[in-house]
Amino acid sequence: MSYRVNSLVRSVAAPAIAEAHGWLSGRSFPKEKPLLDLCQAVPSYPPAEALQAHVAELARRPETSTYAPILGLPHLREKLARRMSAKYGAEIPPGRVAITAGCNQAFCLAATALAGPGDEVLLPLPYYFNYQMWLEMQGVRAVHLPCREERGAVPAAEDAARLVSAKTRAIVLVTPNNPTGAIYPPAVIEAFYELARAKGLALVLDETYRDFRAEAAPPHGLFRKPACEDTLVQLYSFSKVYSLTGYRVGALIASERLLAEVAKIMDCVAICAPRIGQEAAAFGLDHLEGWQREKCAMMLERLEALRRIFADNRLRYRLVSSGAYFAYVRHPFDGTAAAAVAKRLVDEENLLCLPGTMFGQGEEPYLRLAFANLDKSLMPEVGRRLLASQG
Repeated sequence: MSYRVNSLVRSVAAPAIAEAHGWLSGRSFPKEKPLLDLCQAVPSYPPAEALQAHVAELARRPETSTYAPILGLPHLREKLARRMSAKYGAEIPPGRVAITAGCNQAFCLAATALAGPGDEVLLPLPYYFNYQMWLEMQGVRAVHLPCREERGAVPAAEDAARLVSAKTRAIVLVTPNNPTGAIYPPAVIEAFYELARAKGLALVLDETYRDFRAEAAPPHGLFRKPACEDTLVQLYSFSKVYSLTGYRVGALIASERLLAEVAKIMDCVAICAPRIGQEAAAFGLDHLEGWQREKCAMMLERLEALRRIFADNRLRYRLVSSGAYFAYVRHPFDGTAAAAVAKRLVDEENLLCLPGTMFGQGEEPYLRLAFANLDKSLMPEVGRRLLASQG
């Protein structure tokens, strides 16, 4: 082509999920050994029937096809503010809530409002690849925080403190984590908050998978801290909790001052999150608490079934961390590229997962399993295929 492409975009790696799905091109899988897809975190069940019926009825209303306010439908912002206030034991006003087209967009909006070309953002390894990609495309340097295996893939604030520079604008945490599944203890989250507050940084806390924790207690107490909005930027998603991945609806909770900047970006990018997705999320908040608990219990059963696989002493794959939707596993093939191991698993065992290198440099020894895609009855088969791959 004769025109030039933005070099910042051109230099970014291709989307990881699309690349992995490309490994399946032209393949078919026999009935006796079907594909087990542990690649992408997608709920294996549809939305609740009541929600589907509600959305079908909404689609007949002309107003459903119109724009929503830039920062979201007022009644959804109010409902989410009430739910979050109750969850965290704090007062979160609707004016600090913005509705976005999924959590990915929530991050992109927040990151762009917080950091520009030449700035730095601390991002723990292994990272969620879309966040790395977005920072690179914006000319923001991602400074990678080590996330050690011996700590169960939980990062340490003291490590982060050594990486903060005059160019640092934010620290990003994802808990429960994608890709590791690790659930960060409240004390760890608070230590990062105190570091960010002391350094005048934003703590961007992605809690997309919060609803799939076993613990009933709040994940942290940050919302109860005085003037927490001067430091804390929380990201959330309705995609997993109500099985609405295609509806594209997420949320961002921050100071009203930051949301004023977010609104400028949102108006240029999408104007607003899809209205029908927002209405679906509002219905979920009002009517699907029992359905949500049922699905959380089902995911916890899948998690326990997966963990039992690694109790087999014959299996040389080692579980590093697990929780919510994900497990991070050390493979037994020292010196072999993680991508080669992942491709061999799909070619020989019809088991699709992602290599650790899609989540950062130095992640060659690891694989990510998005186990929530599979029924618990299939977990023993995952173990059998991993065992067979050892040769």
